Amino acid sequence: MEGFVVSYSLDNEQQFWDELDDICSVQCNSSQLIDQALRTYLHFTTNFKDEYLASDHAVASSIAKLLESELFRANEDYVRIQLVYSLLQEDELATLYIIASFLLYDGRRNEDTFKIMNKEGSFARLVELIKCAKDEDSRLHRLLLELLYDMSRMQKLSLEDLSHVDDDFVKCQFQIIEELSDDVNDPYHYPIIRVLLVLNEQYMVAATTAPDATSVPTTNRVVKVLSVCGQNYMTFGENIILLLNRETETSLQLLILKLLYLLFTTEATREYFYTNDLRVLLDVIIRNLLDLPNELISLRHTYLRVLYPLLAHTQLAQPPHYKRNEILKVLALLSGSGNAHFAPADETTTRLVSRVGQVPWLNEGKDTNDADLSRKLLGISLPSSQTESSVSVVDLAGLTEKPGIQTPSRRTEAALEAAADGVDKRNRSDGVKFAMPPATSHRDKQIPPKAPPRRRTKLKEPIKLENTGDQ
Repeated sequence: MEGFVVSYSLDNEQQFWDELDDICSVQCNSSQLIDQALRTYLHFTTNFKDEYLASDHAVASSIAKLLESELFRANEDYVRIQLVYSLLQEDELATLYIIASFLLYDGRRNEDTFKIMNKEGSFARLVELIKCAKDEDSRLHRLLLELLYDMSRMQKLSLEDLSHVDDDFVKCQFQIIEELSDDVNDPYHYPIIRVLLVLNEQYMVAATTAPDATSVPTTNRVVKVLSVCGQNYMTFGENIILLLNRETETSLQLLILKLLYLLFTTEATREYFYTNDLRVLLDVIIRNLLDLPNELISLRHTYLRVLYPLLAHTQLAQPPHYKRNEILKVLALLSGSGNAHFAPADETTTRLVSRVGQVPWLNEGKDTNDADLSRKLLGISLPSSQTESSVSVVDLAGLTEKPGIQTPSRRTEAALEAAADGVDKRNRSDGVKFAMPPATSHRDKQIPPKAPPRRRTKLKEPIKLENTGDQ
């Protein structure tokens, strides 16, 4: 479909938003008119990206213009598929930035967008673009990482998709983290780490899928690179422990724990982490095990599954043994013995607690009384036949949680209960009603802000954009 490239001349930012609003408000009653409107939108936003869309907030506002328009609302599926096709075919980096921004924001509002991307083969394209954008446009590179992560978190990738990730791609992401090691708050850190974590999860899921007779087992590139040259990428290890210490989103905690489990159970990576970092990790696990509410059984099981190889296979197994008594006390509490705040342990928790309790150095002592300390504190005893001797990757690979769900906290719940009790007393004493504020969730989903106000102006001629569908 042919069109004309129009040269726009604007005097100020308000004119930009007014013109964009006119572009998005055009009435379209055919696929050809929709294509023309999308061409015009992409051309206009790309032309003024550096001048008026220099911030993430401004880009989000421009995406909101399209998402809230009648053009999009009346033709959602068609607009989505056209922009997915544009992602697959476009080579201009500035235009790719607008397209990727739209798909990211729209996908966070509607999972169908990520499903369409997966169906149309967008994963391989994103891997290709991430390689290209690294040295060309750091802002686009970060955006593409976020898009790949969000898309991959929502669905299982095919073995063909994963085959597009090679060792060099993974090494490149690790190297970027090393280069940014002086600033853990750099905007690059978080997207890159999350991509590596979600790739590891996808490899774990692929490993649990029954292959046919002709398929070749999929290599976990993340674990492979750390096995071969992990000493070159130590910052990543420091950062995922720091992230686990701060993270409140359940799904991301699971992603981190899954990778930790593989690293601690793979002989080549058991000593990847610095000893001091392992001690910090143990502190984090102890704190979180004590802080998890009784109903979060799966997450508790995952922490316990990581705890065993951490204590048995890493440097923590060597003296001086770190926080031995504290570990035994936590195991006793989790077993349900001697504390009314913890519900009776379920069968799997009991088995996992018993397994951790059998780590040799937890049972070492200078005399008989000290040697009996673990049994006394643990308060349980299981026949060896009931003790979990090995944990299959299947147990972890199948654990999922929808992104954005926050992990509840015993401490937070106790504080809210105390605050509520204080409010009730005030209500009873002086007759004034105080309503508790609703719980809020700081989900990692950015919803585009409202766009600036609009003004009616005459619509310019549309530009050329190759039509990518017959719908």
